[in-house]
Amino acid sequence: MPRGDGTGPLGGRGRGRMAGRPATAGPGGECICPICGHREPHERGLPCSEKTCPKCSARMTRAR
Repeated sequence: MPRGDGTGPLGGRGRGRMAGRPATAGPGGECICPICGHREPHERGLPCSEKTCPKCSARMTRAR
């Protein structure tokens, strides 16, 4: 119910789906192999998921 001042219900509409999280992981960080744990620096412009581990050939993921 409106409060009479034009702001609407108490609490508002929430913060949305992506509120508080970055849109992407950013240029820094590391790529990690989920199988053997090998780590490499993340290369800007190349997603970790497109890299393969040099030790076991598994697809790498972004370290959190």
